[in-house]
Amino acid sequence: MTCQSKEADAPLGGDVLARLLRDNSGNTLALIAASIFPLLAMIGGGVDMGRTYLTQARLQQACDAGVLAARKKLGASLPTGIPATVQTTGDKFFNLNFGNGAFGTTGRAFTMTLQSDMAISGLASVDVPTTIMQVFGYKTVAVKVSCMARLNFSNTDVMMVLDTTGSMRDTNPGDPAPKIEILRSTVKSFYDQLEKSKNKGTRIRYGFLPYSTNVNVGNLLRSDWMVDKWTYQSRKTAPTGAGQLVWNETYVSGKREDLPATEQASCPSNTATYKDISGGYSSDGTGAGRQQIDGIEYYCSTGSDGKITVNGARFTAYVRDWTVTKEKSAWIYQPLSLDVQWTKGSNGDPLKIGDWNSIPADGTPENVQPLWAQFKGCVEERDTYEIDDYTKVDLTKALDLDIDLVPTPKNPKTQWRPLIPGFIFDRGMWWDGSGTWEVNPVKNHDTYLMPFWAGLAVCPTPARKLDTLDAGTLDTYLKSLTPEGSTYHDIGMIWGGRMISPTGLFAADNADIDGKPTSRHLIFLTDGQTAPLDYSYASYGVEPLDRRRWDPANPKGGLTLTQVVEKRFTVACNEVKKRNVTVWVISFGTALNPIMKECAGDGHAFEAKDAATLSDTFTKIAQQMGDLRIAK
Repeated sequence: MTCQSKEADAPLGGDVLARLLRDNSGNTLALIAASIFPLLAMIGGGVDMGRTYLTQARLQQACDAGVLAARKKLGASLPTGIPATVQTTGDKFFNLNFGNGAFGTTGRAFTMTLQSDMAISGLASVDVPTTIMQVFGYKTVAVKVSCMARLNFSNTDVMMVLDTTGSMRDTNPGDPAPKIEILRSTVKSFYDQLEKSKNKGTRIRYGFLPYSTNVNVGNLLRSDWMVDKWTYQSRKTAPTGAGQLVWNETYVSGKREDLPATEQASCPSNTATYKDISGGYSSDGTGAGRQQIDGIEYYCSTGSDGKITVNGARFTAYVRDWTVTKEKSAWIYQPLSLDVQWTKGSNGDPLKIGDWNSIPADGTPENVQPLWAQFKGCVEERDTYEIDDYTKVDLTKALDLDIDLVPTPKNPKTQWRPLIPGFIFDRGMWWDGSGTWEVNPVKNHDTYLMPFWAGLAVCPTPARKLDTLDAGTLDTYLKSLTPEGSTYHDIGMIWGGRMISPTGLFAADNADIDGKPTSRHLIFLTDGQTAPLDYSYASYGVEPLDRRRWDPANPKGGLTLTQVVEKRFTVACNEVKKRNVTVWVISFGTALNPIMKECAGDGHAFEAKDAATLSDTFTKIAQQMGDLRIAK
């Protein structure tokens, strides 16, 4: 506070004192009279200064309230000056705490300035009128205070678990771009806000885990964390024999129109009629001919949730030529135990991402070639079990849910397995969705559904460990995010927890530094509800065939695959929070899943319907992650 006189007149009472000095009569009365002035100055000064100090205290409170409100309103935006809305908010809170004319003051003024670190400073001033001190020429006292609000951060780790499923290509109503573009822009703004707000010597690190059907974490793993052999739902060539009947057809004329897929209570009956124009079958089952079809053929499949998906085609004067021949070559579809050391380097070395290998053909029958496949970095999970009581999960058996367990070399139960989509077939299921899952080996000439070619074995953008980042590196990484695949929330939470835990796989990297505690945050963003698909090749293999955590024929507790994924998500979330990690959940363009709200807890779960609310949500998270406080 600075105080100064606004007006100063000539000293009062000078003639009176002079006369008293010359007059010797009534000296006692004169002395008493003379002492009144300094006494009055002391009392008056005390009264007026007390009033001034009270005004200063209230003015300081108002100044602090104004800049705090303005800094909160500013949020994660990075303007070059104070926006009008921010100015209005700061003025409003200042005015509420120190009204115009309060304590009889005049000349009230309040200004704010945006600093380079996004702090907001303020200056406030008023003139305080005096009472008794006016006798001595001091009619007003000028009071000035300064204030500043800053978002402070301690050492902070931020792990972003980002849903990059196919629906992220969609655009929310009213938004100018697809959700994946909005996500990229918002994350960059969030990063800029944190970087500009951090104090000198503060470390803020960022990690990223894109997830969908799987997670791509092979670049983070050591070779001795991976098994040497693993069993895949694949195929090999069958011995040549008498041959197998194979149907082929060729379009001649007419029209075929594929119908859109629908969900129905039952599979409709076919209305198609088949008219043989020529040809027929021989005694051995082979043959050839020409046929016309009119009407609708339906193809139905039943998912793990019991829903019936109906596909079909409408034929109008559709003519085809057909043949049935005997082929010598065939396949035996069965689990195969394969050597996968080609994905590994020496112990402790990184895995060999991008390498190719093959399953060689047995013999050289006609039309049979080796099955080539590539390791892109996605992995199958380590040992687990089908849980029957989710309140008492045995982590000595559910090793996938023990997020801190470091694999033991040469102990395959604790190790991960390379996910090789090119080796996988959905045994018993056809490309049109028809068929029945076959747990036992099957001999067949035709090719069963391959999840890889059907887009059901997606391997997302590689994960990125916690590290400090520059803006260019962040921008390049965000541009690499590709929206595709189904929604498996549990694998996102499991690996997000592994990557931020200070006591697990990356304990050495995630430890506190310089004796300063690290604030740890996991931001889980999704745009959809849980949506696993039993046809997919995911982190637990082909679920209806491998049955590591869910048996569709006799599921524990009668749970669907979706319910299993959600319950495991909850277990993983609780394990993450046990590591003193704050979990934030954001649903983008969709309703908040109750399991996610429960996971995050009150004040940490948000629904963002569009780009604007997503930006506001990240602003709120930044403010709560940091410490918005008065700096001076």
